[in-house]
Amino acid sequence: MKQAPLVFDQLPPEEQQRRAAEFLERIRTRRSVRQFSDRPVPYELIETAIRAAATAPSGANQQPWRFVVVSEPELKRKIRIAAEVEEKENYERRFPQEWLEALEPFDTDWHKEFLEIVPYLIVVFRIDHGLEGGRRVKHYYVSESAGIATGFLLAALHLAGLATLTHTPCPMGFLGQILDRPPNERPFLLIPVGYPAEDATVPDIRKKEIDEVLVRR
Repeated sequence: MKQAPLVFDQLPPEEQQRRAAEFLERIRTRRSVRQFSDRPVPYELIETAIRAAATAPSGANQQPWRFVVVSEPELKRKIRIAAEVEEKENYERRFPQEWLEALEPFDTDWHKEFLEIVPYLIVVFRIDHGLEGGRRVKHYYVSESAGIATGFLLAALHLAGLATLTHTPCPMGFLGQILDRPPNERPFLLIPVGYPAEDATVPDIRKKEIDEVLVRR
């Protein structure tokens, strides 16, 4: 493969530390939000964040992701109705007691009004295999690649001053049907995006301390 020169900005140590600390301070304030305002969000913010997500590394650079941005009220309503059907089944029949107990501190249930209130829904699809001229092309490390891109997306949206939620209604096949996606694209994550409601609250939880997640050898 043809090679190109690496573009790399070598920063002074002080600037490296300043940028790292600034990012930490900003990203540590990100929280999953379930109470959204219907206040409009400039589409340019959404597109710019997706542009950032699309720069993520991926297996063999196959970029096995698709970001479908939903703002049409009728589509959002269809998604909410379908999601609530699955979630109601989950909460009332599918989820084991252990999972229900783990969810109790978050005070969640099968009602998902925010799916209609929020200005945008970003549905992340993983592309399990490519299609080139009718030929099936194997993709590598699809889940890992889509997960990294989603992480980029969540960070970009937060730094743009927007609130998000990582929502995973299960099963999610209805998203592909409602959004008319081809069979090689599978729903990976549903991300409501907007501004939080003025009276929004979040669970009082803690993140693990650094010595709980970092091992230095």
